[in-house]
Amino acid sequence: MTEEKVSSRISRRFRGFLPVVVDVETAGFNPKRDALLEIAAVLLDYDAEGRLQPVETHACHVEPFPGANLDEKSLEFTGIDPYHPFRFAKPEQEALGHIFKPIRHAIKESACTRAILVGHNPSFDLGFINAAAGRSGIKRNPFHLFSTFDTATMAGLAYGQTVLARAAMAAGIEWDQEQAHSAKYDAERTAELFCIIVNRWDSLTGN
Repeated sequence: MTEEKVSSRISRRFRGFLPVVVDVETAGFNPKRDALLEIAAVLLDYDAEGRLQPVETHACHVEPFPGANLDEKSLEFTGIDPYHPFRFAKPEQEALGHIFKPIRHAIKESACTRAILVGHNPSFDLGFINAAAGRSGIKRNPFHLFSTFDTATMAGLAYGQTVLARAAMAAGIEWDQEQAHSAKYDAERTAELFCIIVNRWDSLTGN
């Protein structure tokens, strides 16, 4: 199999959309009011054996936007101190640029037309990304504005589990509760879960 065929297979498999696995950590549930604090994106591609796999992760800590609400219960749950000096957080516009640039490059390299967000209950993640992009005046959001792949639904079908930790373990993925609820860790485990389910389905259907 040539490199050209490997790199374009993902475009053919998902109808010109590039699946990108995303997780965000926030200071609440309202994307217009509550702060976006962490974002991570995992790029995927097919290997030479024709199996979908994670390729690289891009992650960033994010500064609360001016006037953002910081819900104490949410911060206690995630363990994030939004103003800790060693977070090295970036303003929303800079953080999104850091995440969007490699996604746009991957879209071009894979001959896709747009990215589609993969997430565990992804409407939450997409809502915060779209809200932050709007606040930042970013016109070229690489993600489809409303379509997503939901690994909670996929795992419910494949394993009878919808909670990320339980679905991951059912799929044979190691789970470290101490690292959970960071955007990078959760995005990488979600990416593994998505790839396992897609590869399992493709092996059954001969795709």
